Amino acid sequence: MTTGTDATDGAHPWRPGDHILWRYRANGSDLFHICRPVTVVRDAPGLLAVWMAPGTECIKPELADGTAVHDEPLATRYTKPRTTVRSRWFGAGVLKLARPGEPWSVWLFWDRGWRFKNWYVNLEEPRRRWPGGVDSEDHFLDIAVYPDRSWEWRDEDEFAQAQQAGLLDAGQAERIRAAGREATRLIRAWGRPFSETWASWRPDPRWRTPQLPGDWDRPATGPAPVAEARRLPPRPRAS
Repeated sequence: MTTGTDATDGAHPWRPGDHILWRYRANGSDLFHICRPVTVVRDAPGLLAVWMAPGTECIKPELADGTAVHDEPLATRYTKPRTTVRSRWFGAGVLKLARPGEPWSVWLFWDRGWRFKNWYVNLEEPRRRWPGGVDSEDHFLDIAVYPDRSWEWRDEDEFAQAQQAGLLDAGQAERIRAAGREATRLIRAWGRPFSETWASWRPDPRWRTPQLPGDWDRPATGPAPVAEARRLPPRPRAS
């Protein structure tokens, strides 16, 4: 597990409509296995908000034999070799909200016709900001939050299996659980962003869907990304 910060630290903020990358490293690795091109909605000292449009071309992990990750039995999901593949984000888009230093981001989901469905608290390493986007590491455990203010833990089975597979040690697991408990306190208090009006937000119709760059997995330095994706070598350990 690594650490990071998504504070701007005086860097020039992104503007609404800018295209950046939202990436996740494979657990226990410095290599990226998830990359999602997104459009900046807001970039302020206290909040980064981005939009992942329907149909966006992304990078996701897949087992080396072609099996989808969540089709693999849980017992071997985190031990079999993996690669990365191109994929389209199907269904409605996703609005992602991240506050500097928080070990989670909050995602908003809608059904067809912009009927709000739920928030999703994705527990993760605080994001590391760089000129082309933000990088993090997923922590397996998540929380679904519903419009009636009810909530539930999600992916507890994957969280337990990740520990059994050696992707998380006891100290890391406890820190993740503590972050989850902190998030549930925020939910019970109905603090930000749940108390805000993001569920009624809509993307600017003039925005173009961002393209997946060829160097999507480049080190977190340098200028804006350029064209066409490539695969990572097979990795047995990933979330």
